Amino acid sequence: MATDRDEQQREQQRQELEEIRRSFAEMGARMGSLFEPAEADESEPAQQAALPAPSATPATPGPGVFQARPRWWWAGLLALLFVAGTAFGWLLPRGGDGPDPAPPPQATPATTAPPVTATPPTGRGPTVVSVPEECVDAAELADEVISRLNRNNRDNRLALALRDYTIASQACRREASP
Repeated sequence: MATDRDEQQREQQRQELEEIRRSFAEMGARMGSLFEPAEADESEPAQQAALPAPSATPATPGPGVFQARPRWWWAGLLALLFVAGTAFGWLLPRGGDGPDPAPPPQATPATTAPPVTATPPTGRGPTVVSVPEECVDAAELADEVISRLNRNNRDNRLALALRDYTIASQACRREASP
């Protein structure tokens, strides 16, 4: 029983396949093939008129007619325009009519505290500001720690600088407290 059913399915599949092939062949005969010329039936008149044979010399368009260019020519022109635009972008001033602004000055870590000028109060002598040496050391070590953290240098040198800063900071607080 199973073989009769299998045979029936195979026969049905074969018939469907033949029907599909036949429909494609009919469609190809109506539309014409891209790869092979269509076969003309004697019973049906030819629907397409034969094209004239190409002449030996191709016709040249007039002076005002656009001529087709190869794709590589257009790609080369586009690349040339891109390069020219980039070059003009770099050559032209970057805004305004004036010269380019000067770059901002780079911050350098201070090795000593900047001098503090105090306005002398009236009636007394000038106030003298003094900074303990431990506070100057703490500020220098703090600059070093911040610099290492900003540069992401997180190694043993950072740990040592942080330890030295902590010690110097504590000494600065002791020295500066009244």
